[in-house]
Amino acid sequence: MNAATEISPSEEIRSNLSHPVLDCDGHYIEVMPHYFDFVEQVGGPSMVETFRRNRIGETRMKPSAWHNMNREQRQYQLRWRRPFYGFPARNTRDRATAMIPRMLYERMDEIGVDFSVLYPTLGLDMMFIKDDEIRQAACRALNLMNAEVWKEFSDRMTPVAAIPTTTPEEGIAELDYAIGELGLKAIMISGNVHRYVPHVEEEAPEWKRHALWYDHMAMDSKYDYDPFWAKCVEHKVAPTSHAGHQGIGSNKSISSYVYNHIGSFAEANHAFCKAVFLGGVAKRFPDLKFGFLEGGVGWALSLLSDTIEHWEKRNKNAIGNYDPKALDVEKLTEYFQQYGGKAIEGREDSFVEYLEGLKVDFEKADEIDEFEACGCKTKDDIRAQFENFFFGCEADDKINSYAFQGPKERHLNAMFSSDISHWDVPDIRECVSEAHELVEGGHISDEDFEDFMFVNPARLHAGMNPDFFKGTRVEGEIETLKAAGRL
Repeated sequence: MNAATEISPSEEIRSNLSHPVLDCDGHYIEVMPHYFDFVEQVGGPSMVETFRRNRIGETRMKPSAWHNMNREQRQYQLRWRRPFYGFPARNTRDRATAMIPRMLYERMDEIGVDFSVLYPTLGLDMMFIKDDEIRQAACRALNLMNAEVWKEFSDRMTPVAAIPTTTPEEGIAELDYAIGELGLKAIMISGNVHRYVPHVEEEAPEWKRHALWYDHMAMDSKYDYDPFWAKCVEHKVAPTSHAGHQGIGSNKSISSYVYNHIGSFAEANHAFCKAVFLGGVAKRFPDLKFGFLEGGVGWALSLLSDTIEHWEKRNKNAIGNYDPKALDVEKLTEYFQQYGGKAIEGREDSFVEYLEGLKVDFEKADEIDEFEACGCKTKDDIRAQFENFFFGCEADDKINSYAFQGPKERHLNAMFSSDISHWDVPDIRECVSEAHELVEGGHISDEDFEDFMFVNPARLHAGMNPDFFKGTRVEGEIETLKAAGRL
């Protein structure tokens, strides 16, 4: 029996489940000649040529590209190694499935997935295009294509709209168009916007590309993004961030893409989520849910723990324990006189002056409480805000089980994320069966698996838009969750 007709491992697992499987992060690979038709529709023939010249794939042909440099040149310019060999090749059937919507649709049972939220591949880079006109045209063309191509398959899959957010205004404009006019119902943003440091851009513009900072839109931003978050609530969409930190900070090896890739999504999600919390976005928009994709859930467990520990020691009441003005210099002097020994011998008078200097405080009273924006008064308040955060986890990540440790009310919202179409999925028939290995190994329960594969992805999207799954294959099961108060 050949691969096209045999029951796949994932299909067998799905047949024994009492609940559907929702994939919160599947992928497709764009067919670029077809995509260029939509670029031309948005910006005319000249935009197609402009886009071609600015694509990462095209710029690799330039003499200054990584591939055309020797090691010394790469080291000198710190040209980090970008992704390569990222798509199925030997497995031609899976490659075709990633590129042809109807083929993916017909294989959904074989994959073991009832409904999938689909993300682009080449389109992931479009939100980082520096030129405003090209970036906005590229994203709009992608959204136009998605609205047309995937419409007939909407009972089993839906594509995300690519929402550029270099400014809140462009994000709002594309939300109104993609969601309001085209009728798409899920969105992808980048949790970080690459900006030049203004001082360097002004004083030494030729060096500005070496002085980037990363605006996470929720805290210390160049712009006020609250109108954008409000527009997400209005359109009933959950912002899902799908961006890594490759080429950023320490993820900048000149020789190893693997080095640059490991941990890059976790780091990007950690930074964005931390900003959403500490910047008070989760407090100001308590009905807004956020998705953090591709990075797993280990970083989220660490962030929640670290945040609680920092809050315990540095909330507005506890921080007074470290206020220099509270230092009892007289008592401190006595301790040094009793135990200081050679540290103070012969300098007793000047040493008192030194200790008095320890009371100097340069902080401003209204800048002391770093938890003011989030408004949390207790540890439970912190955990409550994390309930609106959802974390995309790939099937073979054993750390997924950590999200389900302890009492159910302490579980984090881990979600099944297949990542089909990319190199980390050698065979798309095995994603669901790989995820189920956590149950088979006794790491999570059947109930945990249901939350991971169905309930949590449903809560992310149907929790924002009750009609998100209307007309889909899983509509009945979603209504059952609503009736049980689980959404």
